[in-house]
Amino acid sequence: MPPYSSAQKQQIAQFMGFTQTKDTVAAKFLKSARWNVEEAIDAYFQSPQGGGASTSAINKIFDSYRGKSSHEPAESPDTIGIDGAMKFFGDIQVQLDEVTCLGIAELLKSPSMGEFTREGFLNGWRIVGCDTLDKMTTHASDNRARIPTQPDLFRRVYRYTFPLCRMQGQRNLPFEIAAEQWSLFFTPSNGGIEWNTATTPWLDWWVEFLEERGKKPVNKDLWEQVEVFMRKTREDEAFGWWSEDGAWPGALDEFVAWVGKKRDGGMEVE
Repeated sequence: MPPYSSAQKQQIAQFMGFTQTKDTVAAKFLKSARWNVEEAIDAYFQSPQGGGASTSAINKIFDSYRGKSSHEPAESPDTIGIDGAMKFFGDIQVQLDEVTCLGIAELLKSPSMGEFTREGFLNGWRIVGCDTLDKMTTHASDNRARIPTQPDLFRRVYRYTFPLCRMQGQRNLPFEIAAEQWSLFFTPSNGGIEWNTATTPWLDWWVEFLEERGKKPVNKDLWEQVEVFMRKTREDEAFGWWSEDGAWPGALDEFVAWVGKKRDGGMEVE
């Protein structure tokens, strides 16, 4: 393989994981798409080489999950409601309390939890070349393995969760919902990444800290920066990377000081 940057190698690996192709094919389509992974994958599956995912087959699958609700108003012809979405997740072997569920929601650009639009469903599955339930099940299984190990994918799913879980008409996430999602993303048994360590129960302390602050709603900036903070603390628990002049949300500034007091010996953070 010719010399590529670490980011390009990761993109090649991601393309290969989606398409099951060789690195030379991945590089060819990625170069043509200016290293945009989604565009490259889309171009591959629309090409003769990719065989193409059947739009009509995906539409038939979508239609089979519409109108499953017995207690909600009739759904739009282009919408799958919560009952149909739950059945679909069950059929592709995805649990509702795992990060993979959010990964599928991000892929299909769900407008809210438990809802799919025809456009998002069609475009998402076409991009990854899945036009049967078996292929969708396999993709979900692959996602389950990739989300905790691929930082870019993890971050994309994590950040999409903020608007996905936000109440209609609200700008922020209620504390209880944010805490529930942090528990998903930062616990390996849920398909996430372990944040708690042998020396510092980061996730537990973070939630405890926010509870002491009055369980305030979580804005987008704080939500996004918590994931960055998590990775930093996993690299260096002693805060060697921390600076008071950094552009961190105020809650994280306060949390660093809180952690210093919480630890044995009252460690001071420079």
